[in-house]
Amino acid sequence: MAQDGPGSGYSRVQQGTYSVVAEVRAKPGKEAELRAATLPLVALVRSDPKNLVYFLQENRDSPGHFIFYEIFADRIDFEAHNTMPYVRDWFAKLPELADGGVKIMRMEILGPR
Repeated sequence: MAQDGPGSGYSRVQQGTYSVVAEVRAKPGKEAELRAATLPLVALVRSDPKNLVYFLQENRDSPGHFIFYEIFADRIDFEAHNTMPYVRDWFAKLPELADGGVKIMRMEILGPR
């Protein structure tokens, strides 16, 4: 496989890597505000050298319903990510914007890379 070809990024994701799938839903009428507050996280988290993968997704059928897919080498790196000022600032906005906060599933990557 070429170094920069399709699938080349998978080599950074080892079996046992720490993965998180998180879900947040906007309060009614707060969809655009939550989206605006959340979109800057993509570039900020991806610039963190300890982050391996970060995707923000929005449900096409339910605007304001967001799913995060994040991969870090280990739990320590993920917990360090949560202490970053931009992450703490985002969490501080959630009581006003999100319905019920963030639901987090802590996962482990399985299978060969």
